[in-house]
Amino acid sequence: MHRVAIFVAALWWGGITALSFLAVPTLFAQMGSPAMAGPVAAKLFSLQCYAGLLLGLALLVMLRRGNEQGGPPDGASMTTLGIVVLGMLLALLQEFGVAQNIVTARASGGNLRLWHGVGTAMVLGQWLCAGAVLWRLSRALPAR
Repeated sequence: MHRVAIFVAALWWGGITALSFLAVPTLFAQMGSPAMAGPVAAKLFSLQCYAGLLLGLALLVMLRRGNEQGGPPDGASMTTLGIVVLGMLLALLQEFGVAQNIVTARASGGNLRLWHGVGTAMVLGQWLCAGAVLWRLSRALPAR
């Protein structure tokens, strides 16, 4: 079960990495117009949010179950569980708070730069949380 948790954490971290540092910058570079690329990027980030929530939930279940069954030391510590929850909270805030403010700012001429910065910080926070969980879980691999 521990290796599956590592795999799920790797999917979470890798998905954010591929989307944020490869797909979205490529999208903006190739589409030429931010007005065309923006809505597509927003949809990708929304899908990534829901994937992150599902993967985070799966991690919480696996880590909790591992704790109850005498799982690996530190693999499912309260700190690791807290980092998963923090990453999920950041995803929720990004999806249901920041994303809506970006749309509103774009339509009303509001402070789009501010909300893009907040959204970028939220994605970076999720990426760091997913990376920390992956790091902590792989560090706690049981010896054979």
